[in-house]
Amino acid sequence: MEGGGNGCGVVAVEAGMVLLQVLFSVLQIVIKLVLNDGMDARVFVAYRFIFAAAFLCPVAFFVERKTPPPLTKKVVLYLFLCGLFGFAINQNLYVLAIKLTSATFVTAIANLTPATTFLLAILTRLETLKLRKPDGRAKFVGTLIGIGGAMLLTFYKGPQFKLLHRLPHPKLVHITEAHHSNPASMGNQILGSFLGIISCFTYPTWLVIQAKVSEVYPCHYSIAAMGCLFGAVQSTILALCVQRNMEHWRLGINIRLYSSAYAGLIASGFAFPLLSWCLRKKGPVFISVFSPLMLIFVAILSSLVLGEALYLGSVLGSILIVGGLYLVLWGKAKEQAEVSEDEDQGKEFTPVTAKGEMK
Repeated sequence: MEGGGNGCGVVAVEAGMVLLQVLFSVLQIVIKLVLNDGMDARVFVAYRFIFAAAFLCPVAFFVERKTPPPLTKKVVLYLFLCGLFGFAINQNLYVLAIKLTSATFVTAIANLTPATTFLLAILTRLETLKLRKPDGRAKFVGTLIGIGGAMLLTFYKGPQFKLLHRLPHPKLVHITEAHHSNPASMGNQILGSFLGIISCFTYPTWLVIQAKVSEVYPCHYSIAAMGCLFGAVQSTILALCVQRNMEHWRLGINIRLYSSAYAGLIASGFAFPLLSWCLRKKGPVFISVFSPLMLIFVAILSSLVLGEALYLGSVLGSILIVGGLYLVLWGKAKEQAEVSEDEDQGKEFTPVTAKGEMK
């Protein structure tokens, strides 16, 4: 019975992760649609976190109102930085990258996150490069392969795949047809790649801050809610600095309202707590394994819904990035297994006094 329960738990986490990839994949398409409709990218990000904060703040209050830890200045500072790096900066860079390139392209670039996390840890001396050990070599080679895939994705296009274009396309592809931009120029492709890669560096920065605030303030709903609240304020200030025309802020009963609501309520308000639950159940390495699923979903949806072309360079670059991702994840998993084994051996050989107390 216990094993069956564990099996059901694993299946539940796996189902949750697949659902998350579907939700985030739809989000990429929604972002491209609303940008094609002419909505300012920074205004969209601001509305996303306004909707998310409006949803999550009441939820956090009712779920975690009984025993909240003290909200110190240190915790508030951490939450401010969570909003800044994890939401305001990261999402503005990400959405602008989608605007300059395509949803599939930026989704592929996002799989560089484990590699950029490892590179950032090396540069900040939080981790040492252990090339003599298999896990160290795997992470190093995986990082190089991922960066090579990103370069290929950026600078090589190649022949076009037309298989998906033969399938019937929904009417949604024609809704914003008048606003469709021309295929991304090389300049936009390079700038979009740069913004996407920078967003991959802001994400691990947010993870580090998130881990620190979770230690002193273990209320996951409140952290997500206040992070979104700070992100909403920061994103709104940024958007107002660059876009003061109120026409760009007006939401009617149209795709702009639907997209902002989906991004805030579903892809943030519902998805963030689900992701947090999966993370607590299985850990970050297991969660990262599902990331390439989103790339597949986005590639199919982009072709069917947006009519985006899929090129050989995109396919080859994505394969390299995903291959590098799994190498880095394998190295990280092996490293964690060795650390756990060393800790277990240390406990076995810990000297014990006559009273049974460990020295």
